[in-house]
Amino acid sequence: MKKLSAILFAVLLITANLSALSVDRDELNSTQNTTVEFINYVGPHKVIDSLEAIKGIGKGLGEVVGKDVTLPCEAGNKVKYRVVHAVDPSEKGKLDADILFIGKDALVDHIRNLRHIIAAYLTAAYGYSDQDAQTIATFVTVYNAVYRGNLDYYSSKYKSTVTKNLSAENCGLGLSYKEWPGKSEIVIPLFDVNGGISTVDTSVISDSKVVDSMQEDDDKNIDSRKDMVDLKEREAEKANEKAQESQKKATDEQKKLTEEKKKTETAQKKADEAKKEAEANPSDKKKQEEAKKAEDDLNKQKETEKKQEEKTEEAKQDAKEQQAVADKKNTEAQNERKEIAKDQKAVQDKEAAEAKMTTEYGLTLVDDAGLFSRLVKYNAEDGAAIKDSPVTTIRSRTSYKTDEGFIAICGENLLNGTVKLTLLDMDKMEIIKESDETLSDVSVLVQDGDDYYCVIMEEREPYVAKFGSDLKLKLKSKITVKAATPITVTDSTVVVTGSNGKYAVLSKSDLSPLEKSGSSATSKTLNQAAVDAVKTISDK
Repeated sequence: MKKLSAILFAVLLITANLSALSVDRDELNSTQNTTVEFINYVGPHKVIDSLEAIKGIGKGLGEVVGKDVTLPCEAGNKVKYRVVHAVDPSEKGKLDADILFIGKDALVDHIRNLRHIIAAYLTAAYGYSDQDAQTIATFVTVYNAVYRGNLDYYSSKYKSTVTKNLSAENCGLGLSYKEWPGKSEIVIPLFDVNGGISTVDTSVISDSKVVDSMQEDDDKNIDSRKDMVDLKEREAEKANEKAQESQKKATDEQKKLTEEKKKTETAQKKADEAKKEAEANPSDKKKQEEAKKAEDDLNKQKETEKKQEEKTEEAKQDAKEQQAVADKKNTEAQNERKEIAKDQKAVQDKEAAEAKMTTEYGLTLVDDAGLFSRLVKYNAEDGAAIKDSPVTTIRSRTSYKTDEGFIAICGENLLNGTVKLTLLDMDKMEIIKESDETLSDVSVLVQDGDDYYCVIMEEREPYVAKFGSDLKLKLKSKITVKAATPITVTDSTVVVTGSNGKYAVLSKSDLSPLEKSGSSATSKTLNQAAVDAVKTISDK
């Protein structure tokens, strides 16, 4: 009963003022057990790289490896991005692999961009289409997250030329983008370097643990899984074609073997007869030479037959293996299609149910140290989480709801990140607009009607600023302030802490300080402004 009262109380608080609520994430997600959830930097950036530039990283690496995929090599550099093409045809029974290392100075901070790099690499190195490369890249990242730090697994699956490049601490891919630079060894299993669409071992990167993990997402990754099924079905078709070609070759080789066996029988008879003649005429040098030649011819023929037998067995084995690949891919595709159909219905049922729900939004803390928050959309009746915002860098534990979405300070001064005033849409809760100005990372955010006050940074100096709901700068204070200053807005003034550590009262009309002139009237004005500010704080 107490728990129910607490939830109802929280709902009332949200309805009254969204910024005052911080929803307990553990409570909302008590029924979820996400295996792999990548933590990306989703916020403003200092520099926004073009998609072409991001793909160019992978393309450059792939072009080096693609010069001769049969030979081991390295591409890139250790401080940014590097690939080790680890292949060794002499070791049988285990997998070759490409290993992508993310260096300590790499700036990739979103799984989407990392997948673009991997996809571009696969296209440049092995000729994959953009669609297939993107599908494989998606599975490769989840696969490496599932087996992160499991060196025993990689050792059981991959050749020594692969595992000698891996470490127990960094093998695979961490969930947080903060763990990627200098700590990532992304393994891409190779089935056949000359295999076209079967170059990468799709069965390995889509094993049951990987698919189970992908099913944990809200959309169950249905689109990516469908694309993988489509790829496997095409792999099966290619394998079937190769199996038929190999079977035809095996039939032809079998015919040749039959002919060689007949030749061997003839040579055997000839050798036996020559031997008998030589034994009957031990002093006949010619008979002895004929017997030796016949024996030599027989041995040569037996060697020819043996080689033909090996070629025949090789062709039969190749046909058998290709057929096994085709059957395996077909079976995997059929089984996965059944699972996708079930999941598709489950997602549709869930969406239909959510459409009937009364929903609310709240903030939940996601980082105790950095005090970062994210928006969560939930069912107001039972508190069950419906959707999390991908933006995990909301600062000051504050957001304000507008007709267009939620205004909040977002971002982090890490890698290529920065801090700005942003607008998040209500549907996906993604950033759809951001301020031109950079904000202090310890700034508060205060709403005053349609205006929003916070602290901006200009030439490393903090100023109080007023923004409209369109995130356009309206005013900037004439004086510098403390970066973490509280901001109190009254009917006519704004009270802040100046850079000298003393409180300052600013005119609301232009954010200039109210000056003391020595006159009693001015002193009264200043004193009254301070009283108004204190009264506003008390009222709030």
